[in-house]
Amino acid sequence: MAHEHPESETIGRVTHYYSHLSVAAISLDAPLRIGDRLHIKGHTTDLVQAVDSMEVDHKPVERASPGDDVAMRVADHVREHDRIYLEE
Repeated sequence: MAHEHPESETIGRVTHYYSHLSVAAISLDAPLRIGDRLHIKGHTTDLVQAVDSMEVDHKPVERASPGDDVAMRVADHVREHDRIYLEE
């Protein structure tokens, strides 16, 4: 079960959700890599999942850096402004 995170642990935010693709666009404030477990939390969102693939500028990447805009497939509906945390 996912736990609550302080705001200071936010590593990024959802900037857009493409429902027809089940893909979230995420603006990163911290590094992210394949295999990381994420907790996506918002007003009506509470999702924990592993990063199995992601793209930057439509190219698959193994890791992304702060400031990158990442596209990532998500297991459930997420919403703009949902916060992203690393799950231990």
